[in-house]
Amino acid sequence: MKTRSLKSAPHPLVAAVDLGSNSFHLIVAELQGTEVRVIDRLREMLRFGSGLDAQGRITALAARRALACLRRFGQRLQTLKAGQVRAVGTNTLRTARNAKEFLRHAEAALGHPIEIISGVEEARLIYQGVTSALPAGDERRLVVDIGGGSTELIVGRGSQPRLLESLSMGCVSMTDMHFPKLAVTRRGFRDALLNARQQLEPVQAELRRQGWQRALGSSGSIRAVENVCRTLGWQREGISLECLQRLAQRLIRQQHLKHASVPGLADERLPVFAGGLAVLTAVFEALDLQYLEVSNRALREGVVQDMAGRLKGQDARVDAVERLAMRYAVDIRQVKRVEATALQIFKAVAGVWRLDHECRRLLSWAAWLHECGLAVAHSGYHKHGAYIVANTEMAGFSRQEQSLLAVLVRLHRRKFALSVLEELDYKWQGRLRRLAVILRLAVLLHRGRDDRNVPKLTARARGASLQLRISRGWINKFPLTHADLIEEKQLIRGSGVRLSVI
Repeated sequence: MKTRSLKSAPHPLVAAVDLGSNSFHLIVAELQGTEVRVIDRLREMLRFGSGLDAQGRITALAARRALACLRRFGQRLQTLKAGQVRAVGTNTLRTARNAKEFLRHAEAALGHPIEIISGVEEARLIYQGVTSALPAGDERRLVVDIGGGSTELIVGRGSQPRLLESLSMGCVSMTDMHFPKLAVTRRGFRDALLNARQQLEPVQAELRRQGWQRALGSSGSIRAVENVCRTLGWQREGISLECLQRLAQRLIRQQHLKHASVPGLADERLPVFAGGLAVLTAVFEALDLQYLEVSNRALREGVVQDMAGRLKGQDARVDAVERLAMRYAVDIRQVKRVEATALQIFKAVAGVWRLDHECRRLLSWAAWLHECGLAVAHSGYHKHGAYIVANTEMAGFSRQEQSLLAVLVRLHRRKFALSVLEELDYKWQGRLRRLAVILRLAVLLHRGRDDRNVPKLTARARGASLQLRISRGWINKFPLTHADLIEEKQLIRGSGVRLSVI
């Protein structure tokens, strides 16, 4: 069957790229009103998670294979623009010590930015993907996803996740650890099962306490197990505990997967099958499962659904920022004042400073969260706030987005600490400096926390210079704020922005 031309699609297109520890996936979908319809899929099984050396670095061979795959994906995405594609990296890129170096080459190969997402964010997107195929309602659901390097377990009600867990075990990592050279022994399987049960132990009680009416599994390992059980005639659909136990005994009797007869199992899945089976069996035992439905949707469908929501003004990140602000009891009236002034200055300088809509969002969110550290202590609250923002699980955010947001919170007052910018991607450092200056000025102008004392101002940028025009009458009436502005000129010198107030 020929792949449908992306140019001929009559509806808006979005694409999701999933850089998993076992396989890389690409899906392209049409947005048809409230529906999302997948029109194209690509998948390449790379076993990326096995491509780390003893120091936890991505090897040159693994990188070459991954980049070749991403160049092929990039060719398929050539007709899509920024904002239509979201690429996410999971466990291997979360843990690889040279992930930043690899990402520079990977983004060039793909032609689009790549986000590294947390395990909890991965779990949220998986749940969103799986439940998008289910009827609406308030049914309690358990979703289990076994990837190459991590396993996600989510309990939710309807389409809303309630409890999200991500464990660092998957079909690739478990196979590498317990089934060397594809040998499946009774002891090896027992050790793999014990290893998985140990990792499940801290979360199993709370998962079981939540309860569910329906259990579903997703991703390649679980679909492979179902297909084998169905081919062997043990189960018409889904997976039962009895089938898992029979399948484990069959693998152990055959001793070596290279020579094993596993009807219904694709050759490319064979090298990681035993590891995935051990993890799934441990999940059944830990959660006292007897039966698991199998979904044909997973992380990439969740990414597409999330993108569709953003395009319709339903951005999970906005809700996450507001929840965090409420959690740390920020003064909502004050953050709205700061946000309004910051966005006023932003609008005036964005064109000259080449600040885009993504920068505007970051500035707005930083205004909402700049005071969350006050819940810890007033002294150094900008540092406390930056720590909170960087380390709290925030739905919808990639690791990079949280890092950028944390830096803005950190730089909104006191010394302009250039050192906090050093860990950021170079392309963001200049923009973050200028966004931080805008936020600092908005915070300073609202230091009195009173709408009546705010000046009418205009802003203008020229090169690296920022000019604020404030009425002379106001400056004479509020000398304290004027003194603060004079001091601020010196504090922000390290930012590269030259401030003048007239």
